[in-house]
Amino acid sequence: MSFSSDIKEEITKTNNYKNLKILEAEFLGYILTGNVAMNSEGLEFITENEFNIERFYKILFNLSLEYEPDRKGKKYIALVKKCDKLDEIMSIRLQQDEELQKAIVKGAFLGSGSVTDPNKQYHLEIIFQEKSNAEYILNICKIYGVNLKILESNNIYLLYIKESEEISKFLALIGSNNGVMRFEDVRIMKEMKNNVNRLVNCETANINKIVNASVNQINDINLIKKLKKFEELPDYLKEIAIIRIENPDMSLKDLGAMLDKPIGKSGVNHRLQKIHEFAEELRK
Repeated sequence: MSFSSDIKEEITKTNNYKNLKILEAEFLGYILTGNVAMNSEGLEFITENEFNIERFYKILFNLSLEYEPDRKGKKYIALVKKCDKLDEIMSIRLQQDEELQKAIVKGAFLGSGSVTDPNKQYHLEIIFQEKSNAEYILNICKIYGVNLKILESNNIYLLYIKESEEISKFLALIGSNNGVMRFEDVRIMKEMKNNVNRLVNCETANINKIVNASVNQINDINLIKKLKKFEELPDYLKEIAIIRIENPDMSLKDLGAMLDKPIGKSGVNHRLQKIHEFAEELRK
């Protein structure tokens, strides 16, 4: 199963069917989304997730809403007949009760939401047909510090999150504790790998810098020797030149430690620069 299906399986197993107010709020979340079609006879909910449709059927049964189950290929369909109870639930708007607010968001995610496997990328979205419905869910999420964005595309509205921490907070909001733990495990592992890669890349860059500088320094020294000008160098430059030739991979700091009278990195760099200037004069 996909990561998204695992999340839905977990949150559809909540046994709160005796709390009709919670069920009404969750049902409202479902019918606000983009997988619901309204007509004069009632509404039609369509999903390909079996955990989702099982939850939806149980909610309808416990709310005493008359419906007809159907299936076309991979799609599960619930035809909910129009009645006063349905109209009453559809007229509910922003609740002050925390449990009801969270139930609405949960229903919306079950209705048309999905979340990508965090091993691949960070992306969560919920699809809506009406902008007002998307804004309604967005405003509830804001109350609990979860920030979503709205995108309009092909006459539908997407509520989406691409930030890992926000997705984790959203999963906690809808009651997916296992999902939060799995998501955080992956997120932490990815951050650790990224940190290691940054360190490796930094180290590789430093090594390349040392190697390139060493090659240029050795070229200067070999030129001076080839032109039989090496003996013209002061003894302190000859000393560092010989050590550089014998240790092409060594850092400036380590080169300085090998001198009869050790000096620091900047001192070694100064001497090698003097050798370079001498070589440049010879190249003219």
